[in-house]
Amino acid sequence: MEKDFLKVEDLFVEYTSEGSTVHAVNGMSVSLEKGKTLGVVGETGAGKTTLAKSIMRILPDVGAFIRGGKISLEGQDLLELKEEEMIKIRGRKISMIFQDPMTALNPTMTVGKQIAEVIEAHNNFSKEETRKRAESMLEMVGIPAERYDEYPHQFSGGMKQRIVIAIALACDPELLIADESTTALDVTIQAQVLDMIRGLRDQFQTSLIMITHDLGIIAEMSDYVAVTYAGQFIEYGSLEQIYDHPTHPYTVGLFGSIPHLHEDVRRLTPVEGLMPDPTNLPQGCKFNPRCKFACERCRQEKPQMVDIGGGHLCRCLRVHELEELRNGID
Repeated sequence: MEKDFLKVEDLFVEYTSEGSTVHAVNGMSVSLEKGKTLGVVGETGAGKTTLAKSIMRILPDVGAFIRGGKISLEGQDLLELKEEEMIKIRGRKISMIFQDPMTALNPTMTVGKQIAEVIEAHNNFSKEETRKRAESMLEMVGIPAERYDEYPHQFSGGMKQRIVIAIALACDPELLIADESTTALDVTIQAQVLDMIRGLRDQFQTSLIMITHDLGIIAEMSDYVAVTYAGQFIEYGSLEQIYDHPTHPYTVGLFGSIPHLHEDVRRLTPVEGLMPDPTNLPQGCKFNPRCKFACERCRQEKPQMVDIGGGHLCRCLRVHELEELRNGID
């Protein structure tokens, strides 16, 4: 089925270090249609990057373990593939724009050669054809082809990010994962990079997973939104469902933290407290220590995703009482 282009089912990922176990991803499930964009939003430590690295199969060789679940691309379980088979898929079918272009690029290689490396890995081109393709990728992201033989240190931060995008798109991947791809950029360059990603996505009909802290970027880029907390999706729906009808107390708290130009308020209303320690997650609902609606049941039972209408999912034991509870507080 088309909507099962990418499907993540009940994924669990752990990291171990010095006798401690970090529960990074705790039962994530989501699917993505061909050509659509999924926005994944949440605080630092929510498991967003671990999800992306699991899909790419680039978790650290030491100390990282996928404890359960399934990741399917066009019906093929990526977790069952050998590393040699995954090498053929990375870059060709799935590609990733990493968060920090400063560390994503090799400082000892020219930028053109770094783009050419990806092209050589997945095509039987001659050296001339490879260079021509790499130069066209530079041009596509707004960098003159004459700069092919320059090194990363000769480019600004925004241009480095464009080069990282050129590398990611060099073999026309069907799925692109952008992990905080504009966080290190100033606002003007950020807007340019987002416009470029959007244009290239539309041009090649690429499916996109946009990972970010920024709800504004999610609103601008996404068809569907997954709100992440403590290694779980706690709310999922279409862009309109999440932005027009945020339901989970955490999602409502995220939106309450955003300043609105048309509202005259003295203070924002942030989500109180901190993310839980991933080595010692709370029993019951992971959000219960920070939730003003938490009851004893929330502290004991683990909530499941509940469909509250039209595919809008929410992980809350009191989901059907929330509107009444909020009115009581107001």
